[in-house]
Amino acid sequence: MNTEVLMQTVDLRRTFGGLAANDRVNISLRRNEVHALLGPNGAGKSTLINLLSGDIPATSGQVIYRDRDITGLSPHERSLLGIGRSYQKTNIFPGFTVRENCRLAAQSREPRAGRIFSDAQEWAPYRAAVDDALKRAGLADVADRRAGELSHGQQRQLELAIVLATRPDVLLLDEPLAGMGHEESLRMIELLRGLVATHAILLVEHDMDAVFSIASMVTVMVNGVVLMSGPPQQVRASREVQEAYLGTEEPSHGG
Repeated sequence: MNTEVLMQTVDLRRTFGGLAANDRVNISLRRNEVHALLGPNGAGKSTLINLLSGDIPATSGQVIYRDRDITGLSPHERSLLGIGRSYQKTNIFPGFTVRENCRLAAQSREPRAGRIFSDAQEWAPYRAAVDDALKRAGLADVADRRAGELSHGQQRQLELAIVLATRPDVLLLDEPLAGMGHEESLRMIELLRGLVATHAILLVEHDMDAVFSIASMVTVMVNGVVLMSGPPQQVRASREVQEAYLGTEEPSHGG
């Protein structure tokens, strides 16, 4: 199995005033691996995923993608390289169909990206990317429904499909199970299992059962620093981690 490192950070740091939200964070994302990022509120998880996606700039340190320093690149430039991310809050066009939502994302990767509202439905590159994304996200049977008519779980699947339509190698998924019921969560976990063979996945999630059922690597953050990284069993057995996070009450969303 190919477990090449696709993305990594080197002493990544982000400060807000005098507070270090991330302090010398080193993390590696490998193909064929779900890397879960855990920690209580304020741990720095959201800051880290924003640094990886380019939504906020680093104070110091580096973000490396395929041996290239991309620390200064914008979110759009990172997307063009093959880095896709989803957000905690649903981010779709509710008045457009499921297929149209994915087509707009697919077009953003093509030379005609500035003409995203042009009549490009029949362009083969778009159609192939869209059909593949819909299939992998489990939405092929509702492709022509308006996105606003979907259930909450299906809308979260659509967010995943939108990311997949850009054909990324790295998936940065920020709480993809948020607000889902039990059956919807199970469906999403199965979809992610189907994606790990071709992607490196960073998963920020509060559902511990889901995390430990799918992750092959876990990083726990506390107060902006990495407390521990390792296989799920090792992390779960750590007294330090239990005291800092796993042994406390279930945290609320955020951080």
